[in-house]
Amino acid sequence: MIIDILIQLLSGVSRGMVLFVVASGLTLIFGVLRIPNFCHGSLYMLAAFVTYSITTAFGSSNAGFLASLIVAPLVVALFGAAIEFFLLRPIAGREHLYQLMVTFAITLIVADGIKLIWGGSYRSVGYPPMLDGSLSVLGRPFPEYYVLVIVAGIVIAALLALMIERTRFGRVLSAAVIDPEMVGALGINVPRLYTMVFALGALLAGFGGALAAPIGSVSLGIDNSIIIESFAVVIIGGSGSIVGAFAAALIIGIVQALGIMVAPRLAIAFIFLALCAVLLLRPQGLLGRRV
Repeated sequence: MIIDILIQLLSGVSRGMVLFVVASGLTLIFGVLRIPNFCHGSLYMLAAFVTYSITTAFGSSNAGFLASLIVAPLVVALFGAAIEFFLLRPIAGREHLYQLMVTFAITLIVADGIKLIWGGSYRSVGYPPMLDGSLSVLGRPFPEYYVLVIVAGIVIAALLALMIERTRFGRVLSAAVIDPEMVGALGINVPRLYTMVFALGALLAGFGGALAAPIGSVSLGIDNSIIIESFAVVIIGGSGSIVGAFAAALIIGIVQALGIMVAPRLAIAFIFLALCAVLLLRPQGLLGRRV
């Protein structure tokens, strides 16, 4: 029983790492631009389908897998930059309701576009040959690919933390969150900065989609669950906090994994119970700032 719980916890950590990669992009967009980006899950889904096409073209080889981890996020990042530049920037000065409606409309457009190009049937992406085996954890098998997902999530968290704390771009982002007018007065092109942030957030969503494609099915609708969980991560972790998003993603991944063991049909409910508990005890999130 203890071994089963341990394996389930490790699975929850791997799920949490995928969720963190996706939600870190959302928390950057929401923290800097204050845009409730409802199409973030659609970017994740688009990257999963692009990954399917690339790996199919390469014949499910290691080269195809590595190519998908590079190409799919870049494609989605370019698409995200276009969304911000052509659709969101013209309405930047209006109420958030306009941004919400535009991003929600994009989810419908992306879903129809995917259905037009790839069809509505389920697709699958196999593990790359180099990670097709399993490791022994106290005598129980644990997929090697899940280990890669956990390591990738930790590395991305470290890189994002270093970017924000140690680079000029990160310091400009932190300043833009507090006072974008002052940042603009210092000669920084704030609209271009916003486009870069949105593209970076889309890149992370795309990398999460490419990373998650071999774990589950690639199909229409996978954007719905990931966007709900991503917003839960942003709320629990605190708006704009990468470290908070990392902790929140781990909490949600582990809570959901244990919930599947206890009550599979109510697993999603455990996420909202954790969300409600955090909101009651700390409304600004684990590492968010009180406004």
